[in-house]
Amino acid sequence: MDAVDRSRHIAGLGTPAHAWRDDAALARVPAVGLDDLVPRGARAVVVAPHPDDEILSCGALLHLLGQHGRPFAVVAVTDGEGSHAGSSEWPVERLRATRPRESLAALDSLGIAAPRLVRLHVPDGGVTAAEEDVAWRLAALLQPGDVVVTTWRYDGHPDHEATARACAAAARAVGATLLEVPVWGWHWSAPGDGAIPFDRARKLSLPPELVERKRAAMACFHSQLTVDSSTGATPIVFPQALERLLNPYELYLHEPRPTEPATAF
Repeated sequence: MDAVDRSRHIAGLGTPAHAWRDDAALARVPAVGLDDLVPRGARAVVVAPHPDDEILSCGALLHLLGQHGRPFAVVAVTDGEGSHAGSSEWPVERLRATRPRESLAALDSLGIAAPRLVRLHVPDGGVTAAEEDVAWRLAALLQPGDVVVTTWRYDGHPDHEATARACAAAARAVGATLLEVPVWGWHWSAPGDGAIPFDRARKLSLPPELVERKRAAMACFHSQLTVDSSTGATPIVFPQALERLLNPYELYLHEPRPTEPATAF
């Protein structure tokens, strides 16, 4: 997930989980099932800016796809080596080796032991600079009719936003469908501000056991969940951030029509 403080204010603790759980507009978002998001016969392609984003955004969807024997692939844009700047406990090379292993362990905990996984090895923090290349590389991987799932184009993290734009360009080029998922968007936005476009959102409802399975998958990301002893920095995915994403649903945004704004801002 890799927190970055920028114009969308990914700083501090952010909006608390209970504020979103009490939000009337979010409560009105229609619930859908697996077939509504990924129709039978379609392949899902989950594109994660960093290792852990595939779990935070759509870990439950991945579990359901695996349980139902549906085709899917996971694309890791970066290896997440930039999450701990200045750390001697988590230097770049250790992160580059560790975070992909954590991702595989998390997928295994979701019952996905041998995922179709493609790593693009784009430098962590450098997706914006590589955005056009990422779009071309994704387009080469996609097929007409695929459902591409990625982070939201206004999520607040530059890698998340650039990944979403690249996915949108690739999906348009090959005739695939795009779904976007807020990850940091829940942090910097707030109920009532209109930032997250709930009018084109749908919820995948999750039973309690699937929420707990997603929590267990996230526990595999030790590098992101613990205090950095060398710098004293708090966990990258701190408890409040994790709780905002462990809900009885996952929220998916359909791509806006060309004449619609992608956000209320």
